Amino acid sequence: MAFEKTAKKLDDNFWNTKNLKISIGEVSDGKSAKSKLDEPMGPTPKPSVTDLRSWDFKLLKRYPPFYAPFCDMCCLCTYGKCDLLGKKGACGINAEAQQARTVLLASCIGTAAHAGHARHLLHHVIHMHGRDKPIDLGKNIDIEAPIIRTLIGKKPETLGDLEESLAYVEEQLTHLLSACHTGQEGSSLDFESKTFHAGIMDDLAREVADIAQIIAYRMSKGDGDEPLVELGLGTVNKDKPVILCIGHNVAPGAEILDYIEDNDLYEDVEVCGICCTAIDITRYNSAAKVIGPLSKQLKFIRSGVSDVIVVDEQCVRTDILEEAKKNGAVVIATTDKMCLGLPDKTKEDSDLVISELVNGKIDGALILEPKNVGKVAVEVAKKIAKRRESIKALPDVSEISKLAKECTECGWCVRVCPNNRPVMDAVTSAAKGDLTKLAKLYENDMCYACGRCEEECERKLPLVSFITKAGDHHVKNQKFKMRAGRGPVQDVEIRKVGGPIVLGDIPGVVAFVGCSNYPNGGIEIAKMAEELLKRRYIVVATGCAAMSIGEYVDEDGLTLYERYEGIFDAGGLANAGSCVSNAHISGACIKIANIFAKKPLSGNFEEIADYILNRVGACGVAWGAFSQKAAAIAAGVNRWGIPAVLGPHSSKYRRLHLGRIDKKELWDLNDLRTGEVVQGEPAPEHLLYAAETMEEAIVSIVKMCIRPNDTPKGRQLKLSHYIDLYKRYFGELPPDLELFVRNERDVPITYKHDVMENLKEKKWVQREAPKEPSLLLKK
Repeated sequence: MAFEKTAKKLDDNFWNTKNLKISIGEVSDGKSAKSKLDEPMGPTPKPSVTDLRSWDFKLLKRYPPFYAPFCDMCCLCTYGKCDLLGKKGACGINAEAQQARTVLLASCIGTAAHAGHARHLLHHVIHMHGRDKPIDLGKNIDIEAPIIRTLIGKKPETLGDLEESLAYVEEQLTHLLSACHTGQEGSSLDFESKTFHAGIMDDLAREVADIAQIIAYRMSKGDGDEPLVELGLGTVNKDKPVILCIGHNVAPGAEILDYIEDNDLYEDVEVCGICCTAIDITRYNSAAKVIGPLSKQLKFIRSGVSDVIVVDEQCVRTDILEEAKKNGAVVIATTDKMCLGLPDKTKEDSDLVISELVNGKIDGALILEPKNVGKVAVEVAKKIAKRRESIKALPDVSEISKLAKECTECGWCVRVCPNNRPVMDAVTSAAKGDLTKLAKLYENDMCYACGRCEEECERKLPLVSFITKAGDHHVKNQKFKMRAGRGPVQDVEIRKVGGPIVLGDIPGVVAFVGCSNYPNGGIEIAKMAEELLKRRYIVVATGCAAMSIGEYVDEDGLTLYERYEGIFDAGGLANAGSCVSNAHISGACIKIANIFAKKPLSGNFEEIADYILNRVGACGVAWGAFSQKAAAIAAGVNRWGIPAVLGPHSSKYRRLHLGRIDKKELWDLNDLRTGEVVQGEPAPEHLLYAAETMEEAIVSIVKMCIRPNDTPKGRQLKLSHYIDLYKRYFGELPPDLELFVRNERDVPITYKHDVMENLKEKKWVQREAPKEPSLLLKK
């Protein structure tokens, strides 16, 4: 309740005044208040760092952390370095707690990146449209902002309302980061609980960011029929001046496109993007082109196509200015997080800044006002494009062969390559005039151009440039299609699929997210998505993974986006958008609990997460996870009860959450219908799991979609996929079928004879499925 009252006059012995205005905000009677959503407020609105600790410990008991130390030292204070291998540090911390602290640090960095992005973006769009700009996601979405509703307990109605959520994230992030200080937290499990909390703060920040840009930039409001946009290096007209946008904040790119439209320059200038900015500028204006994921960055810059490179925040190479100067490109930095030592030209006259950049007085500029970026980027690109035609950073083919002869075959390029690629072999072949092995490294981003080989080369050979030039003939005309980012999942879609997902009739929802740090190129992402689409899973994609999926074509030259609809339904391939759009994937699972199961959202995190864990067959896949943001995203979905399968490089995050199938007591469940404790199953088996190969990953994905709530028909369907894929890739029945077959009705008819024989050998005993499985106690 809130009210405001003006007293005309107060006069007594204590106080004598006139026109005193009294304003009182929320008044609580100590009972369960009604939220703005016209539902009872749950137990944990705006949960503190410890409010959800009991839920976290339930997860951690079932999925204890498995630590894979990347380093046994702690170097965070002046007592150190401390060797923690079998010892404690000077502050008393042990190796296990130190690993957990490092994971929390990474997750806080990731959350801060998304929260900082959201803060900049929200500040900018409120300046553009005002605090009272309504949040309207269209007639097909009544449950907008499900994460905000659950965590904050309110329905945001205007852009200004989003500030409350962001202020809460920033407050919690301060507390979480302070726990990492020397002499604070000492328990690995409490560090893990705090990491989970950082993860849902990341979820909340991403939801704020995407809702803000959807409203401010008129992006799609969950339309599954978004247009196909152009993807690939061949989509860029190199005869025009080219502006390349890299990063994650759409504001500068949108202003560039607005300037082009306002001045009728579509035929004169090309705008393209790499990483999430690429997706978001095409959500705003389909005239923009998508070059591809993060792995394209160094190769595309060295190709010399870009005249002006506009960088905003996150996942931008920190040596971007150095690389741009090699071929005379101009860099414009647009955020306080990445100033690159450039002079601040934000408040200077745009024409003067253009003149300084064109005449080479400065190598680049820091421009923190997005609107100014639009004019400067376009006009500079127009003026310098012609003179840059003769400037090149890549060697000619003949030069490659000549330079390659200098290779001493020391092998360091292979040793430091994250994927152990045969770089030296390709270079020695090039010395003999054969560039095919170098070109092979370019295809499908087999080399994702980290540049470590160049740094270690004792002859300082430009190895990434070799690979780029050799692959140029293969990719320069490549053109693909990907569906523009659609944003949230509509309520009407949830009403259609909620029941089939919970009952198991739709085998699962699989979300491909994360960076392009792939073990064997982006084609593996596309192949996994294709396999699941054929089996009628709902496939969702965001960010670099969404772009990698679009770089794969069938024998008819069609991408998966051209072959499958963009709907959130069985057999649909929905591109939700950029990294911040990941929030809509968690949001869809929350909506299932609310729309299908009628679970109230306000301040009701534990009940919602428990429902998702036990009944919603969803699984995240971060096959190329690379950044601290990816660590935070994974922590968030895990706390909601959604498991994630990671690529092999993700073991370098230092920690996984693995279940123990040998400890049957850990899988016991409470049946809320009967109030009894019942025997459960490892469903999902793990919360955070790193697979070594694509084959292992896809088998793990389908197994991770099994849930205790599956009906016999749903369990048959899920086991059918699990058995079929396991037999295909490993040549035998899965070794753990007895854990997932509750009774004979669960056995797929196609495999009934073999499965029953297998179960008989293992002395399997039937059991009944719980009617309402939960980790919580009956109220």
